[in-house]
Amino acid sequence: MATLFVDKIDPQSGTSLTIGSSGDTITIPSGATITNNGTQTGFGGTNTPAFKATRNGSNQTISTASSTKLAHNYVVFDTDSGFDTTNNRFVVPSGKAGKYFIGAVARFDSSVNASRLLSMIYKNGGNVAEENMNNDDEVSTSAFTILSLSAGDYIEHYVYQNTGSSKPFKGSNITTYFFGYRIIE
Repeated sequence: MATLFVDKIDPQSGTSLTIGSSGDTITIPSGATITNNGTQTGFGGTNTPAFKATRNGSNQTISTASSTKLAHNYVVFDTDSGFDTTNNRFVVPSGKAGKYFIGAVARFDSSVNASRLLSMIYKNGGNVAEENMNNDDEVSTSAFTILSLSAGDYIEHYVYQNTGSSKPFKGSNITTYFFGYRIIE
């Protein structure tokens, strides 16, 4: 193996510079720094698909002592068109399998004085994450998880409250929302 010592390598005008060939391994040694002042392509990545959905309009009433799916009918953003407002869920688009960070937040109307409030994240119809607020002064609840998802898997946001009567949750995009994004691996 030979060592070439230079300060700069320039390709011929109007061409591109290739280092190595298909199947080669290019090694950057420990302690070396790569500085990018141009455009990067072919490595790194983006946290997409990504979505955030909320409710647009009136509050939704949540029955007592039963799990109720929240009707997130307004999409704030959806990079890959995976949020289904008809069924109020995110469906992993084709070719977008991977690990996802999913979050759900629900804020109930101030009239809720429940001893138990839950936000739950469902995957394909089953509860996979929940957070319980056991304080009479709390009127909001949230849940967060990381899930391995395949194309076609769907994620939904459910809530539970046990006040003894039906109660409304706030239909505002700043107090009740459902979101997620694929993690770069």
